Amino acid sequence: MLKEFREFALKGNMVELAIGIIIGAAFSGLVNSIVQDMVMPVVGLLTGGVDFSNKFFALSSNVTATSLAAAREQGAVIAYGNFLTLLINFLIVAFILFMVVKGMNRMKRKEEAKPAAVAEVPRDEKLLEEIRDILAGAAAATPRV
Repeated sequence: MLKEFREFALKGNMVELAIGIIIGAAFSGLVNSIVQDMVMPVVGLLTGGVDFSNKFFALSSNVTATSLAAAREQGAVIAYGNFLTLLINFLIVAFILFMVVKGMNRMKRKEEAKPAAVAEVPRDEKLLEEIRDILAGAAAATPRV
């Protein structure tokens, strides 16, 4: 049973999957940093610093608070601001990933466009071709009776 588990765990696909998950987690941190540290400040500047995460509709007349956390304690609310924040984050992340994939596809196309290296004919085949050519030339030079 241990042997079977070792064969299963060390199959090429399993190792590649594990590497993909690890790289994906690292890439996730990178994309989140781009969104939070580079793009969202610009979005905040364009929207005048509005914090969408505290935007809500009160469903009860008992809700008088101005912050989302306090409003939730007072009654039912629809927190549309948090949804908008997550939607904006999703759109930014999707666009960044689109640009990354587009760049990778462009690099892949350039790589495919390169002409394939001409495979060198093995030495034994060259010798056989030379022998064939010599024999063909000798047969043509031999007079027929």
